[in-house]
Amino acid sequence: MLIRAKAPLRLGLAGGGTDIAAYYNVYGGYVLNATIDMYAYCILEPREDGNVVFRAADLEQAETYPAESWLPVAGALPLHIGIYNRIVADYNQGRPLSFMMTTYSDAPAGSGLGSSSTMVVAIIKAFTEWLNLPLGEYDIASLAYRIEREDLKLAGGKQDQYAATFGGFNFMEFYGDEKVIVNPLRLKRWIRNELEASLVLYYTGVSRESARIINEQIENTEKHQENSIENMHALKKQAVVMKEALLKGDFTGFAEGLTKGWLAKRHIAESISNRFIDELYHYALEHGAESAKISGAGGGGFMMMYSNPCNRMTLIKALKKKEGQVMTPSFTEIGTQAWTIYKN
Repeated sequence: MLIRAKAPLRLGLAGGGTDIAAYYNVYGGYVLNATIDMYAYCILEPREDGNVVFRAADLEQAETYPAESWLPVAGALPLHIGIYNRIVADYNQGRPLSFMMTTYSDAPAGSGLGSSSTMVVAIIKAFTEWLNLPLGEYDIASLAYRIEREDLKLAGGKQDQYAATFGGFNFMEFYGDEKVIVNPLRLKRWIRNELEASLVLYYTGVSRESARIINEQIENTEKHQENSIENMHALKKQAVVMKEALLKGDFTGFAEGLTKGWLAKRHIAESISNRFIDELYHYALEHGAESAKISGAGGGGFMMMYSNPCNRMTLIKALKKKEGQVMTPSFTEIGTQAWTIYKN
């Protein structure tokens, strides 16, 4: 028997950063995002030899442990182990599980597409399928968040887990007491098609450690650093503005919101942007893009660019002269999925 699962990566369109607990616990956060046809994958194969094998194929990392009720969170694959520990403790009465887990992702870690949290969701979905766990979308997303932020103490926001679980275009609200509201957006088909025809993703080739950038945002927020807080408020406002623009098919307003959101975001923490990113941003605007922003925490990863479809190929050709990788993603409406294959 094989259990397979996948979860879609996301594009943060607006409001990213307001899903940090230090901010939303006080002010409430709004995020607009959409999932794309790039995925994190997990494969579970039950074993009978009393071992647990974790294999991250894309990272070329593999670790083997005796199947026990709790595994030490060490080595190169802490996410895999942290999820195992929580699943065994909370959903298998502390009884150890023996299996081989293989994972891989369409995007590298530090890409800004939520790859780490999306992988956590995919792994949890695989366990849900295998053990027939009674977990709905909110349950899976909340569990993924708690494993990362509480069990493993990894700094980060909250949008990625919910985007990967629910899929599609969503306007998300985050409040204190762990209250989350996911509002699916019912975009007209032509609006979705137009947006797909207008976006370009460019991987800078620079993988960044989001935790360092996010910790700087958290520190600025907790210290009530006025400039940082004001720009967080501006990000939150743009999430609402861009949601309304998308629903109306107002792409001029969408592009303007993307620009305003990026200008606000880059002032939340010094490490969000740098000379390389600024130069790439202006290069894109000079070669057909109407607006652009770094996806995720910043510092590197993917830059998302919006252009008039008539100018999109000009932009793509210009970007291909650089060393990074150009992608033209499509949107997906379905969140995390899992299925079982029975061997003959």
